[in-house]
Amino acid sequence: MQAKNPIIGLCQQASFLISAAKVDQCPDDQGYEVAFAGRSNAGKSSALNTLTHASLARTSKTPGRTQLLNFFRLDDERRLVDLPGYGYAKVPIPLKQHWQKHLEAYLGSRESLRGLILMMDIRHPLTEFDQLMLDWSGASQMPMHILLTKSDKLAFGAAKNALLKVQQDIRKGWGNGVSIQLFSAPKRQGVEQAQAVLAEWMELSQPATDDE
Repeated sequence: MQAKNPIIGLCQQASFLISAAKVDQCPDDQGYEVAFAGRSNAGKSSALNTLTHASLARTSKTPGRTQLLNFFRLDDERRLVDLPGYGYAKVPIPLKQHWQKHLEAYLGSRESLRGLILMMDIRHPLTEFDQLMLDWSGASQMPMHILLTKSDKLAFGAAKNALLKVQQDIRKGWGNGVSIQLFSAPKRQGVEQAQAVLAEWMELSQPATDDE
């Protein structure tokens, strides 16, 4: 019998910690953080809620509702961070500029940030925002894992073809350092694969099986 991956237990006990409008309002910069980014309405909040088995992040059909850096506690050393959504959010230009300024400050200065989960709607991948995040990841040598969200909106074959196409485009533009998978929050597709990435980045080793 295989032992339970420790990241699953941590995700199940995830709880809201704090919201920050600016970097100096963030929790102490120590331990392990993984940030979740994505264009507005890419399914970021749904993915977070599915991975943690909790309704941590607020979901909305109105893009751009995540206006702060929202921190969720896994344990005393580990946190998940829901970053502001970007794209066609119906918010004033000054607020968008505020988000951009403080998001860049967070990404560029946070020592505890161990990796970035980037959500892309499988039907609209590699938007301008996505490409900017890939550029930043490459320049800063920050690990990135992509979830092609809403994969249930496509037939299985079409979803696999979309995955292969995005993989090829990323290899051509950004090399082989970015991992990618299919993900569906309603179908819970790809949850274990994404949790395995979180476990690796947060240095949570997979326990041995009982018969080893």
